[in-house]
Amino acid sequence: MGRPREFDETKVLDAARDAFWAYGYEATSTRDLVKATGLTQPSLYNAFGDKRGLFLRALDYYLKNTLRERMLRLESTATPGTAITGFFAEVVQRSLDDREQRGCLMVNSALGAAPEDTELRAAITDEVTQIRDFFLRCLEAGQRSGEIKKAIPAAESAQHLLAVLLGLRVLARINPNRDWLVSGVSPALIQLGLLPPANA
Repeated sequence: MGRPREFDETKVLDAARDAFWAYGYEATSTRDLVKATGLTQPSLYNAFGDKRGLFLRALDYYLKNTLRERMLRLESTATPGTAITGFFAEVVQRSLDDREQRGCLMVNSALGAAPEDTELRAAITDEVTQIRDFFLRCLEAGQRSGEIKKAIPAAESAQHLLAVLLGLRVLARINPNRDWLVSGVSPALIQLGLLPPANA
């Protein structure tokens, strides 16, 4: 049997996530990760393989507790239309609360991914596909119930909402201004027959 780990994996992933979030994948050095996590380089690499392995674990941990949690919660507790508006309301509020203007770790990683970095690009593509599929399920259910207009096919609207979301997260890093963010998402929601969320 191997020796049990002598560290709290959640705390290590929190620290690694914050380091990658602050500096980006390429600019985050092993020294930065050792300093942030309090572990030695051999301990980090024994547990996570290498810098890439640690980054992918930290990104997965981040997404599990942000995007995936939000989609699961909204889809299981709200009507299809309010799930979509609620999703964007939370994105706007998170952007406004982000005093350091870090943006979204996934979107930042997508923008910083090198063309030859197929592993990272594939991981991010899988995540954005899950977001698009969330929008698609909500749109199809909302169109069936009459809550969402049928003027535009659900698949096209889902892709449009994904593009709006990614643009919104980039915009938030540049100018996290409430009017800018709400104006960025409102036309897409109005086109579907949905009102912008009241708390946005």
